[in-house]
Amino acid sequence: MPWYVAGPIIGLMVPALLLLGNRMFGFSSNLRHVCAALAPGRVHFFSYDWKSVGGWNLTFLLGNLLGAVLAARWLGVPEVGISDATVESLLGLGVTDFSGLVPAQAFAWSELLSARGLVMLALGGFLVGFGTAYAGGCTSGHAITGLASLELASLLAVVGFFAGGLIATHLILPLLW
Repeated sequence: MPWYVAGPIIGLMVPALLLLGNRMFGFSSNLRHVCAALAPGRVHFFSYDWKSVGGWNLTFLLGNLLGAVLAARWLGVPEVGISDATVESLLGLGVTDFSGLVPAQAFAWSELLSARGLVMLALGGFLVGFGTAYAGGCTSGHAITGLASLELASLLAVVGFFAGGLIATHLILPLLW
């Protein structure tokens, strides 16, 4: 969806959640809810009533997945506009195919299953998982509802997310790629 449609819809989530009496919004908590649903009582961290806490959030996640499938089916794959500076940077890293939503050279199975791809997946997955657990939420939760609720912790988390993204993009990725 274009930003001018998706943005207001996301923005309306905050008042909708407040009206419904729920202040939590984000996707990373769904991983905990799924673990609590699939393995109740086995690990203390997952021993809670996930239905009352996360039922709406899991519904929201499934709705997003279904919406993405329906949008891709009926709206097609959108053309991604990439700035000339980004294209130049990616060409410097050896990325030459800009035909899809993501560079094929970086997301092909052969690349993902290479030693470099596996290190990036494992390290990236660990860092994202650790970061969301340590920060008490993910970028969507902190940036949308946390900032709208004027939470200082969310502001610090969002600044940390962006700083980490900039460091990964400009320092770490060129070393690995």
